[in-house]
Amino acid sequence: MADLFDASSQVPDTTPRPLADRLRPQSLDQVIGQDHVLGPDGPLGTMLTSSTLSSLILWGPPGVGKTTIARLLADQTNMHFIQISAIFTGVPDLRKVFDAAKLRRTQNRQTLLFVDEIHRFNKAQQDGFLPHMEDGTILLVGATTENPSFELNAAVLSRAQVMVLKRLELSDLERLAQRAEKELQKPLPLTGEAREALLGMADGDGRALLNLVEQIIGWKTDAKLDTDALTTRLMRRAAQYDKSGDAHYNLISALHKSVRGSDPDAALYWLARMLDGGEDPRYLARRITRMAVEDIGLADPQAQPICLQAWETYERLGSPEGELALGQAVAYLALAPKSNAGYVAFKAAMKAAKKTGSNPPPKHILNAPTSLMKDQGYGNGYDYDHDAEDGFSGQNYFPDGMKRPVYYQPVERGFERELKRRLDYFVKLRAKRQS
Repeated sequence: MADLFDASSQVPDTTPRPLADRLRPQSLDQVIGQDHVLGPDGPLGTMLTSSTLSSLILWGPPGVGKTTIARLLADQTNMHFIQISAIFTGVPDLRKVFDAAKLRRTQNRQTLLFVDEIHRFNKAQQDGFLPHMEDGTILLVGATTENPSFELNAAVLSRAQVMVLKRLELSDLERLAQRAEKELQKPLPLTGEAREALLGMADGDGRALLNLVEQIIGWKTDAKLDTDALTTRLMRRAAQYDKSGDAHYNLISALHKSVRGSDPDAALYWLARMLDGGEDPRYLARRITRMAVEDIGLADPQAQPICLQAWETYERLGSPEGELALGQAVAYLALAPKSNAGYVAFKAAMKAAKKTGSNPPPKHILNAPTSLMKDQGYGNGYDYDHDAEDGFSGQNYFPDGMKRPVYYQPVERGFERELKRRLDYFVKLRAKRQS
């Protein structure tokens, strides 16, 4: 059964309304924290001013006003509002929605169809929206917590504008808490520090904050509660982290770039955020090792073994003790000299290998275990480097006719400074031998 909401239905409501519902904004200018979208110069504000509202995808974390904005858009544009959830709605339900919207259109009223969790619809279901969007039967407003470019069809995205909504800042949450106190006609029984802790517990989610406020207001207490008393009575809200969603990729990117940027404090913070969110430490161990190979390389040859040792230590100790080894590896990587010269060289060599195809090695470096191979010239003219002056023959090892490339260019940092010195030495020696 579809989760449908029809704004025209009149259902008697005698049950107490949750605080979040009582404080739902009645106009767009009452929405907190999304001025970059709703303000006069924001994209949605501009659309409304010019009366050119198009289909939208509202992308943002939970509790930032996606549903509220959709409802208010319908009110402001005098459209009929229908809400469905992609989790509970099937193809037959969608057909009923579209048929009703077509009938409404014959009566000169457009339908704003709000689809919560739109990314949960499969490709075929998403394609089903297209003809009704194109002929004006519906104006689609989809809400998603996931990156639309990964989760939504290109055809849907090409017909809708993506609006990015932000998690609420502490100042936004404070404004919301003050509205709640005014509505309830009662101040929160918290000290200043406890109030800040409460805002932090909401983790940028306005709906979560109002739920917490509603709990606290119901407590019987004569004195203001401090932070310890607050956290004892409230279970701290779990951090927003989906190990297969945007948060996963955003946080691992933040960790990697903090390491690359030589900031151990930031790197440890993002590592802790991922561990606290329930990320698999083995995944982190693998990614940390990759950072050593990709961003440090031969500038510090100890970086990779330290990561592998941390990985092995975690396997032996498990959580939470083994996580400390991963933290130490991250700190070491952040402070290690950085070089991606080996990474760049390998990619360039792979590109060249694909381009040059099956060019054989020069015959002088081929083994000749049979007489036929010797007759073909295999091994002829090979100079044994140990017999050469300085242990270096300077021979060519690339395919015949291939211009000698340069892939590996070590930097003047860490151990690669020494490798660069050696490389320069062999370049000069090779030129000398060839002359």
